[in-house]
Formats: sequence, structure tokens, C-alpha cells
Amino acid sequence: MTNQDTHSKTIGYLLWIFGFLGSHRFYYGRPVTGTIWFFTLGLLFIGWIIDLFLIPGMDREADRRYRTGRIDYTVSWILLTFLGVFGIHRFYLGKWVTGLVYLLTGGLFLVGYLYDYWTLNDQIDELNRRPQDARI
Repeated sequence: MTNQDTHSKTIGYLLWIFGFLGSHRFYYGRPVTGTIWFFTLGLLFIGWIIDLFLIPGMDREADRRYRTGRIDYTVSWILLTFLGVFGIHRFYLGKWVTGLVYLLTGGLFLVGYLYDYWTLNDQIDELNRRPQDARI
């Protein structure tokens, strides 16, 4: 299998700055521990500090787990993080109907926004595994 680079270590370390809220863990496809970090402030900052050294491994694991393709993981995560309540990341994914719903409802009243934190990597992976000529 060829080595793919689906996630960026640079983005991982930038998200680590806010990692006591779990952002880097969500980015690397670890929503359960991301949620735990969110509610415990990175396991009282201890897990957050340890993650500084674990990011390269999380990056390698994400690169093995997810497929590269026409949808870029980093762009999607930046759009979700900063414009997710407006559904901009969903427009980027080609999900126009839910993008409009998010735009009109504030990310479906924030529940959809949180759902996408849990599932965005899998959504992108699914789209990247589709043949290029398949309609979304």
C-alpha cells in the first residue's frame, strides 16, 4: 500500500494548542477521546501534554486509516471548525441540501455541527472511496 498523507502534522500541532478541548483528537479521527478531553480539559491537562508527543503516531494512524482523494481533510476540518454552523464544510463536501439546512438553522441548532465533529473523517473517507465520476 502506498503511503498517503491525509492529515497534516502542522494542523495537528496547531489544534493541539486547543487540545485540552479535544480538537486535535477529533481531527485525527478519535471522537471518543476527543469528547473525554473536552469534558475533562485534556484529562486535567496531563493527557494534553502527553499528546504533544503522540501526535506523530496519531498522524500516521490517520494516514493509514483514511483514503486520499478529491476531498481534502485539512480544508474540510478548517471549514468545519470556523464556518461549520453555516454549513460551509457541507457545501465543500458536495452535500448541498444539508449545507442549506445548516446555513438556515445554525448547524441544525449546533447538534449537526457536533455530529460532524464525530463523523467528518468518515464522511470524507466515504466520498474519497467513490469513483470520480459517481454523483454525490
